[in-house]
Amino acid sequence: MTDSHTLDVSPDQPDQPEPVRADERFALHPMERRFLFVDVAAQRAKQLRKGALNRLTLAAAAGDTSIRDVGQKPERVAMEEVRRGFVQYELPDAARKAVPQEG
Repeated sequence: MTDSHTLDVSPDQPDQPEPVRADERFALHPMERRFLFVDVAAQRAKQLRKGALNRLTLAAAAGDTSIRDVGQKPERVAMEEVRRGFVQYELPDAARKAVPQEG
């Protein structure tokens, strides 16, 4: 992306895998915040194509029975990871001010 709106999506580090847990604070539903969902999922899919670990598979191997098979395509895996909250992201300050706060 060449504009000033960039997202910081934490990359996977294969050397030291973290415990795989979903965080509800980062869960995005595609119909609520669709542009943010698409941006985060696209960056996560890029990481998966470059060899990042599939967090859904890791969570299923760790015993999470709620994980369903979404296939092997990086885009589908990334969308499910973002929807469930497996991907942490950070909004730039300007974008954070534009997002209405729930209260």
